[in-house]
Amino acid sequence: MMVLYGTQGSGAAAIDAALRMTGGAYRVVEAASWKPGPGQDELRRVNPLAQIPTLVLEDGSVMSESAAILIYLGERYPASGLLPEAPAARAQSLRGLVYIAANCYAAIGIIDFPERAVPGADDALKERIVAGTRARLHELWDTFADAFPATPFLAGPRVGALDLLACVVSRWSGARKHLATTRPAFHALLLRIEEDPLVAAVFAQYFPPPKAAG
Repeated sequence: MMVLYGTQGSGAAAIDAALRMTGGAYRVVEAASWKPGPGQDELRRVNPLAQIPTLVLEDGSVMSESAAILIYLGERYPASGLLPEAPAARAQSLRGLVYIAANCYAAIGIIDFPERAVPGADDALKERIVAGTRARLHELWDTFADAFPATPFLAGPRVGALDLLACVVSRWSGARKHLATTRPAFHALLLRIEEDPLVAAVFAQYFPPPKAAG
């Protein structure tokens, strides 16, 4: 069976939901670059960058990069609905997946690790880098919302790969709060996608509500 490496709060949520939609056999290994242990060691053996999500296929070949994994699963399991059947709709879905990966995901990497963008930066400079990149990220989500209207979901009449990736990545770096103000209809769409029973079940595992104090 396939093996998915990931942990709570990570982009593995989109891949886990997609795998459930395909009906393919898989297991999940708890692993992350920031979580030392057997899972991390195993992850580094299959992906030296220790990226999550990483998906190992039945033949031992390795898939990384969320958009690439979702496209692969959509093509391998066409009945899953992860990718639209109509050529024009499929083209827009692929465009959206790459848009999120190339723009939004990339910006989040700078926000999380500003020292990688400017080695040796002091705390003040890191704060400026983070603030500027977060503002840019929010602009990128506004552009995405305008470019990909719901029909009624981002991928068409049913929840697909683009919906899953948008819901996960928009959870980070204050994007949802921003979108609730600037693009309320798109924000409402994201919430509607997460109400899908399958998506809701997966996201409950990856994004559990915070425990009440006391």
